Amino acid sequence: MIDTFEKVEILGRSAQYDLCGEACGTDAARKKDDLGRWIYPAVLPDGRRVAMLKILLSNACQKDCYYCANRAGRNFRRVSFTPDELACAFDQMHRQGLVKGLFLSSGICGDAGHTMDQMIATVELVRERYAFPGYIHLKILPGVSFAHVERAVQLATRVSVNLEAPNAERLACIAPRKDFAASLLQPMYWAKGLIEAGGGRLVPAGQTTQFVVGAADESDREILMMTARLYKEVGLVRAYFSAFQPVVDTPLEGHPPTSPLREHRLYQSDRLLRRYGFAFDELVFDRDGNLPREADPKMMWARAHPERFPIEVNRAGREELLRVPGLGPRSVARILRLRRQGTFRTLTDLRKTGAVAGRAAPFILLDGKKPPYQMSLW
Repeated sequence: MIDTFEKVEILGRSAQYDLCGEACGTDAARKKDDLGRWIYPAVLPDGRRVAMLKILLSNACQKDCYYCANRAGRNFRRVSFTPDELACAFDQMHRQGLVKGLFLSSGICGDAGHTMDQMIATVELVRERYAFPGYIHLKILPGVSFAHVERAVQLATRVSVNLEAPNAERLACIAPRKDFAASLLQPMYWAKGLIEAGGGRLVPAGQTTQFVVGAADESDREILMMTARLYKEVGLVRAYFSAFQPVVDTPLEGHPPTSPLREHRLYQSDRLLRRYGFAFDELVFDRDGNLPREADPKMMWARAHPERFPIEVNRAGREELLRVPGLGPRSVARILRLRRQGTFRTLTDLRKTGAVAGRAAPFILLDGKKPPYQMSLW
């Protein structure tokens, strides 16, 4: 007879491929306590970091996604929680101070609607029986009903739907039994409408999605085009990118793994879209539609637009400053504040704002003068 803590160990391991943060799927990001429970760091919308139990309700799944460790027919141990078991286990861990949040997903066991009912029942128990007021990230399974999405946004702090691929054609290459438009995109539009109707009361941390990068041989352009579309159309707050790694005993076990650098470049580009005011059409791609590996996306844009530089740090507006390599939202905010008190004349002055002054130097003027710099290699 398998006990609760052994289930937490097995289903915590099974959840590692479902991301909730940039490092959430890596062994380096998680810690294991003496009872074999897997706990991950998560960043809340207000910037605070909390320890979060990241787990599946079940690793039994009827889907046969070609890349997935939990796919139907793969030979490994399948276990499931009942809602009572998992809610109770989470409450015990929370009361012991081990976790402050919950990330809940699941394989689809039998019917997507039935599995979603079980996930929602778990969260209802955590909220109502155990009076947990904190952070819960609830995964919305593909193909569930509007009523499921409605209840999910009433209960969760954040919800997400895993798109996995950037379009229907690519999804068919890795998950042929999933309907891209009806099963994946539609619930995201439902969530957007419900969140807006809630007037800020529902899902305060918004909705996110995840892409499996490289499994379907898609380009970075395809992924980021869909990401930019979701930011505009469904109010997406974050996209997560998981570099494909082949799993033994799956149809893609012989497929080449995706470089972590590719995943990193996607995250850098995503930040340009979310935080720096860049449009999708401004991103620089190579002839194959991929982000160049030799430099970060912001540097590639700056080198492609010499007509925009140099800019005078003491006069430029926020949008202009954010286009300068080495300057980020925090350093730009400090520049705008500090230059009311005096003039930036040296790279040392600029460094005090937290800027990477050496990267910025080729693209700026300080009090009308170009600062000395050494041109970096690609």
